[in-house]
Order: sequence, then structure tokens, then C-alpha cells
Amino acid sequence: MQLTRKLRRKARQSRLIIAGVLSRHRPLLAHVIPTRRCNLSCSYCNEYDDHSSPVPLNLMLGRMDRLAELGVMVVIMSGGEPLLHPDAEKIIERVRRHKMIAGLITNGYLLTAERIESLNRAGLEYLQISIDNVKPDEVSVKSLKVLDKKLQLLREHAEFEVNINSVLGGGFRNPEDAVSISRRAVKLGFTSTLGIIHDGTGHLRPLQPEEKAIFDALRKVGKRHYARLNRFQENLALGKPNEWRCRAGARYLYVCENGLVHYCSQQRGYPGIPLERYTREDIRREYTTRKTCAPYCTVACVHQISLFDSWRAPQHSPARPFADPRVKGPSRFPAGEPGRTELQRS
Repeated sequence: MQLTRKLRRKARQSRLIIAGVLSRHRPLLAHVIPTRRCNLSCSYCNEYDDHSSPVPLNLMLGRMDRLAELGVMVVIMSGGEPLLHPDAEKIIERVRRHKMIAGLITNGYLLTAERIESLNRAGLEYLQISIDNVKPDEVSVKSLKVLDKKLQLLREHAEFEVNINSVLGGGFRNPEDAVSISRRAVKLGFTSTLGIIHDGTGHLRPLQPEEKAIFDALRKVGKRHYARLNRFQENLALGKPNEWRCRAGARYLYVCENGLVHYCSQQRGYPGIPLERYTREDIRREYTTRKTCAPYCTVACVHQISLFDSWRAPQHSPARPFADPRVKGPSRFPAGEPGRTELQRS
């Protein structure tokens, strides 16, 4: 059963790569928010609140249908905490009905054996948990000490792929925890990524010397456990800009809880168009629009998706700040979660 699902995932991954190479104006990845509420309150994160109601199921299903119409291949749910949505599995089922790849980013606290089995039945294919430290502190309670039992449940029950994300930067007291978390993930048979977290406004700051030493140590670990870091991540660690063509709004769509399409979590408000009104014309425009935030961008998924088009379609600066006439009232939202860049390790 698991082997069959794994082979099917690999086949869909291959189709994603082929579509990325052959097409220009097809969105490849959509990041959707089913609820902004979270059961935790990590001090570095401003991508959550403690009161928002979940998006009604009929609206979420309609958004999945629209993403499928636009040709999206991968849908990732996060929040807030997406498992607080009472119908998360039904949303995943709709994603899979459209033959899109279904993923979930969670803090892991709500995982039980029964919930994992429910996610299996819904057809979830990827799940990521970010673990910030070995022991909980005032910055974050997403600790290995608290979540290790959840990881063991995932090893025993999950039929989907699991990735554990550890972090550097952002004021974490013990940066060496990233190594312990990564090694534990690999020991359990999961993949592992390393996130570089910056300040509360999402601004890029170079790693401190101790953090940079850990970054370099992880870079030198054997290829079996950790992928080679490319120049993009190395520049971020040093606080240097990158030259690349961001395709947010075209290849990558961030759909907030209000159903508006934004560049990403850090640039909410642009272009700020309702998903049901988002068209191929919007995709073509954003494909060739240069984003001024790109040189210091830390959103790894946008960067990775944009690599499909790194060699083609030069971009130009917009004549003026974009304000879509189809949106009534202000569409600008606060800046999103402090930036991360993920370093994939197999």
C-alpha cells in the first residue's frame, strides 16, 4: 500500500517537473490558509491570532476547485494551525480529487494516532513540522522534548512523507539545537530542512558567528543526510542579496483566509485579488513583473518554484504600485511571518 502511494507520488512529482519546464503561465504551487487561528503563540511569528474562525468549508472547497481550474499542481495548507480547521481532511480530499498534490504545515501538537490515520484516508501526501528547539523556552514551545512522541506516532502510522524543519537565527538561545533536531529527524526516517529565521519584520540579517559555524557544519555533513546548499542559501546566511526572477503571483500563489491572492506571506496585499477573479491575464502580468523584495527574499518555496524559469522571460518593474480596481477598499495586510529559507536534506 505504502509502496504504491510512494510510486504515485513520484509520478506526480515527475509531472510537476515536466509541467514546470514546458509551461510558463501555469501556477505550480498554491499556499492556502484555512484558518488564521493557532493554538500556540511563538514570539517570532506574526502569522497567527487566537480568535479567528475557520474559513467555511464550502468556501475552501470552492477555492480548491478554482486552483484546479488554474492548473495548480501542489496545494499546501498552513495557518495559523490548519489542523484547527474542523474539516481539514475534507479539504485535502477535494485537493486529491483534482489530482493535485496535497501538503500540510503544522506545529504537530494536535497529532494523534487517530488524526494521522484520518489524514492517511484523506490522501495527504506531505506533512511538515517546524521544531525550534530541544527544550521549550519563552521564544517557542515547539520543542523536540514535547514533540518527539508525536514524531514517533508519525513513524508508526503516517503513510505520507514527513519533513522536520529546524531553525537558525531569530533569537533562539541554543542554535546547536538545530543539529540535534535534524539528526533525530533522519534517525526516524524523515527528511529534514533547516530554516533561517530573521527578525519580526521579516528583514534579512546575517547569522551570528556561532550560528554561521553550525550552518557550515550542517553543510559539510554527508550527502546521504543533507543536500548541498546552493549559493542562494549561502548568501542569505551572510545577509547578502540574491539575483533571481521571482515568479510569485504566477507560478506561486499565496491565498489568505479572506480568499485573496498575494505574492507570499511577507507581501500580503499585493496584488490582493480575489481568487475567483484571478485570471490568466493576472498570471501573465505577475510572471514578468519584477518584485523589489526579491534580492533579500527568504521564502524558499517561491525561490524553488521560480527556478523553473530562471533562464527565460526577463522581468520589468511595474510602472506604479499595483492597485487592482476589482478590489474595493484597502487590500494591504501586515507583513507576514519572519522569513525562512529551507535547505532540503534527504
